[in-house]
Amino acid sequence: MPRELWKGAIQFGLVHVPVSLYPAEHRDDLSFTLLDRRDMQPVGYQRVNKSTGEEVPYDDVVKGYEYEKGEYVTVEKEDFKRANVEATQTVDIVGFVEADAVPAWYFDAPYYLAPGKHGDKGYALLREILERTGRIGIATVVIRTRQHIAALYARDKVLVLNTLRYHDELRKMNDIKVPESLKAAKVQPKEIDMAERLVGDMAIDWKPEKFHDTYREDLMKFIEEKAAGNVKKAPRGKRAPREAEIIDFSKLLEKSLAAVKKDAGSKKAEPAKKRAAASRRSHARSAAAHRKAA
Repeated sequence: MPRELWKGAIQFGLVHVPVSLYPAEHRDDLSFTLLDRRDMQPVGYQRVNKSTGEEVPYDDVVKGYEYEKGEYVTVEKEDFKRANVEATQTVDIVGFVEADAVPAWYFDAPYYLAPGKHGDKGYALLREILERTGRIGIATVVIRTRQHIAALYARDKVLVLNTLRYHDELRKMNDIKVPESLKAAKVQPKEIDMAERLVGDMAIDWKPEKFHDTYREDLMKFIEEKAAGNVKKAPRGKRAPREAEIIDFSKLLEKSLAAVKKDAGSKKAEPAKKRAAASRRSHARSAAAHRKAA
């Protein structure tokens, strides 16, 4: 179980559901140490007093807000709660919307909510209502030192609190130049038809457990080889098309469709090959048994 971030409650109307908040993400990032290239010694992160040049012990470091040039007010850990005690201890639901009403690009980071003491009934009730109505709760919540807008929804019997990006945090799309229409982009009807077929042929079931960070594995393999002194000359990557290069989408789509069909055919043929091989082994064992008996 991950470390509990805080204990508080979900509030909607007069309903009060005690909960605990847990991070739902686990990032398996590689950890690198900064080195001085000249002697390969670590370059540390030092907390240095800009006035004296001396290193400051971690316990003596505090957060400060500069309210005037060179004038600071310190803000201790407890002060963040004292500013608004209720806000730092509640998931305050302001309303409910249809589950698909919030565009995907607003979603940021997920957290799990577990029922607190005497919170089972309210937790189960809220979870059931969200599932039956197909709605998600829109809430405000303070996590660490920042207030977030968040979406509350049910997944596999667990209530998930997903922080959302504020509208003004998303960059405007107006500055992005895109073709106004298929005609403007000179897309041909034949290309549309083939692209639709390709998407249909590449349809899969969503199974997130099948995906993992293959680049991390390749990077770890490279690091191990480099540490052993076995690094060969870097392979040449595929040449990226130049901007001015004209791409024949019809040919690319035709080749893609053919490749997908070939791959699908080989996958279908694989079980048949295995059955045939098994049958041949069975016949061979049977023949050997008959010869031995004779």
